[in-house]
Amino acid sequence: MATLVEIAAQLVASHASSTPMTSDELLAEIAKVHAALKNLEAGQGVEGVEEPKASLSIKEAFKKNEVVCLVCGKGGFKTLARHLSTAHGMKPGAYKKQFGIPSKQALSAKSYSESRRKMAQDRGLADNLAKAREVRMANIEAKKETVAKPVKAAKAVKPAKASTKTVKAPKAAASKTKK
Repeated sequence: MATLVEIAAQLVASHASSTPMTSDELLAEIAKVHAALKNLEAGQGVEGVEEPKASLSIKEAFKKNEVVCLVCGKGGFKTLARHLSTAHGMKPGAYKKQFGIPSKQALSAKSYSESRRKMAQDRGLADNLAKAREVRMANIEAKKETVAKPVKAAKAVKPAKASTKTVKAPKAAASKTKK
């Protein structure tokens, strides 16, 4: 049967195979795992379980040709959106908020973003987008004008109030006209 130190070393080795770690981090991780295993063997609960903090800075995570996940440390991604939803059940907005990433920062490798931008320019998608925006703004302006005109017209023309009193002709004048 393997000792607690051997089990801890195996666990940390498998973790280190997917996450880059310095030698100091490896030793600290082995000590944490060994202490946790010792507590579990003694029948005590594991205290101080916390989410791992990102060991990478944002600048290091978003490289030219790849993106590294700050949650699990896996790298080699062109974009993070699918990985975040499948592996961690997170949305990009929550990920950005958790790690303090600016909202305008794309969750993709810089080379990937540049190649997509160049492809869009080659296909003329920027011109199409500009035309579509112009048409949309024209439609919005036209709707505003059609809605504004009837309202103004209704305010300008107010119907005159009809008098509720009717004037009756005197009886003497009415009888003279009959003769």
